[in-house]
Amino acid sequence: MAQLGFYINQSLCSGCKACTVACKDKNNLNVGINFRRVYAYEEGSFLQKPTSGIVQNVKAYYFSIACNHCSNPRCVPTCPVGAISKNKDNGVVTIDQDVCQGTQLCVKACPYGAPQYNKKVFRSNKCDFCLDLQEKGEDPVCVSTCPMGAIEFGPIDELRKKYGRVSQIKGMPSSKITNPNLVILPHKDAKLSNT
Repeated sequence: MAQLGFYINQSLCSGCKACTVACKDKNNLNVGINFRRVYAYEEGSFLQKPTSGIVQNVKAYYFSIACNHCSNPRCVPTCPVGAISKNKDNGVVTIDQDVCQGTQLCVKACPYGAPQYNKKVFRSNKCDFCLDLQEKGEDPVCVSTCPMGAIEFGPIDELRKKYGRVSQIKGMPSSKITNPNLVILPHKDAKLSNT
């Protein structure tokens, strides 16, 4: 198998959060814990012009993100008990719940906020790429639930051949930190100046 990754067509994302809710339901997550998150970005304003009425330069878009199963995950080396590992076959990063001691060092290390700390069980956990569903031949729940078809998954090399190599948009940490296995078709207002 090859390194798995996500493709996000940001221009299709409507911000409905179906992916977040489906993931939360599938993983039975407590309030405040979301393995997949949808962020809304807004900028600009409405200006009253004396001669031309109200003029606006408002820009807004949504972005769905989960664990990026990075090529250089910051969470793995920070775990003092070795609970986090990167699968050599498919590149999926997982947290062994029987080993995790809840130090939260992975939470602090991840620039994307993927590991989530559960105060009720004193452990961290995160997206595991729905490996249980994939074993049954099904898609990850975020992929199958998105009504806009804005999320895809597969071998990252194939996704990059098909959609390009953009893995960072406005508001995201530098992709050079962890080399995320993520491809994004950015919304027109989310593009970095060099993409």
